[in-house]
Amino acid sequence: MKKIKKLREKIVLHPIMSFLILTLIVIVLSGVLSLFDVTSSTSSVNVKNGTLESTMVTVENLFSLKGLKYIFSNTLSNFASFTPLSMLIITLLGIGIMDKTGFLDTLFYVLTRKLRKNVVTFILVFICILSSIIGDISFIILIPLAALLFKYGKRNPQAGIITAFASISCGIGVNIFLSSVDASLLRYTESAASIIKSDYSIHTIGFFIIMLLVCFALSFIITDVTEKNIIPRLKKVEVDEEEKTVSKKEVRSLYISLIVGLIYMVIFIYNIIPGVPFGGNLLDYTQELYIDKLFGYNSFFNSGFVFVVTLLFFILGLVYGVLTKNIKNQRDMCDNLSHSLDKVGKVLALIFFASMFISILKYSNIGTLFVSILTNIINKTNFTGIPLIILLFVFSAISTFILPASINKWAILSPIAVPVLMNSGISAEFAQVIFRAGESITYALTPAMAYFVIYLAYMELYDDEKQGIGLFKSLKYMIPYSIRTCFLWIVVLIIWYLISIPLGIGTFPTL
Repeated sequence: MKKIKKLREKIVLHPIMSFLILTLIVIVLSGVLSLFDVTSSTSSVNVKNGTLESTMVTVENLFSLKGLKYIFSNTLSNFASFTPLSMLIITLLGIGIMDKTGFLDTLFYVLTRKLRKNVVTFILVFICILSSIIGDISFIILIPLAALLFKYGKRNPQAGIITAFASISCGIGVNIFLSSVDASLLRYTESAASIIKSDYSIHTIGFFIIMLLVCFALSFIITDVTEKNIIPRLKKVEVDEEEKTVSKKEVRSLYISLIVGLIYMVIFIYNIIPGVPFGGNLLDYTQELYIDKLFGYNSFFNSGFVFVVTLLFFILGLVYGVLTKNIKNQRDMCDNLSHSLDKVGKVLALIFFASMFISILKYSNIGTLFVSILTNIINKTNFTGIPLIILLFVFSAISTFILPASINKWAILSPIAVPVLMNSGISAEFAQVIFRAGESITYALTPAMAYFVIYLAYMELYDDEKQGIGLFKSLKYMIPYSIRTCFLWIVVLIIWYLISIPLGIGTFPTL
């Protein structure tokens, strides 16, 4: 038995093979579901008259000629348009120059030299949770930076990668400030609530109190899991006995580069403030809410934010490199830009097969069918109170495995779940909180989430033992975080419901 266990540990299925197997499973499943004509109905709210309109959900058979044509004709275009791919490459240009010039090494040393390691971990976790306001780009920016933070802190970089990914994923529904995703969810919630009460409206800061508490509690929990469960399981980094020192020239160069970066940020921030002279140029004024003006699909801020961040990184690294003489000419600058892309070949291969799996899963419509079936179960149950809360919480968590996109899930769930909860005396706002809480439990556990491949790719890149991390081992690291997050949310939701503590400004868990 011991020999079998050791052999099983040595044989690690390559992530590419894992995605190929998952893709094959989706293709076979779509054929089986189509063969047995498995369908379900889903509802949407008619905005004009506030009534429910039902549509039939069917599965696209990938075993059919039409399905095979889709696979062969769209795989390349889906890879080229895969959002994490372009975001990652552009962001790595900026991170590369910051890393190669020594800016990040000096910055992290100055910021963390007097802090305990668990405090550094807590700060990283807290920033990652708050980063949900900027959307999915937080995965692209913070995962590589977290790896370097731990690397320069003489700890295993994989611990930083795991911590950052877990924090962003488990904190996906913890937004102290309204994010663009939450604003979209809010519209579906209000539309669904209008079925019961036509003039129902939700305050944009109606979740502030509960989210603030969960944000701090979750930060402590994730820090504790990292320090006590994850780091002891990873290979220890050999630490040089000689203590690192930073010269006065390096510190001065760091401060000057930060000042230049701050000036750049002030100019940028001024252009996202509405109503000021010659300002607010990066906003979409066709939207009503500020968060939509900022992150709306047609806003310059949303479409250009990745480049804005990359340019900031470039400025910081360039100024620091020139002042420390680490950049002596234009060739040095160009070479430093590509530093982070040196090992990107393996990442690109992994992203290709991940994008193929995700696009095929989306095309099959299996996720929509599955969520629709769960929604109909909620509609048919006679649960009230805490059992109903737990049911929506569990169904939200389960559906995230196969349909991670929050807006797509809530568009299906909300027209049924919100009225059912309201008829049970539970507010529409609390219904949205329950939904967000549920999906945060399993968001880190699904390869169907587009940015999971970024986490997986970095785990492979920083695998010093060269034995391979694999898809399932990467998922295994996330399980302790998900369990503790699940326990936290269940306790919070039940206490909030029983005591009827305000969720935020003018909102309560009960009607």
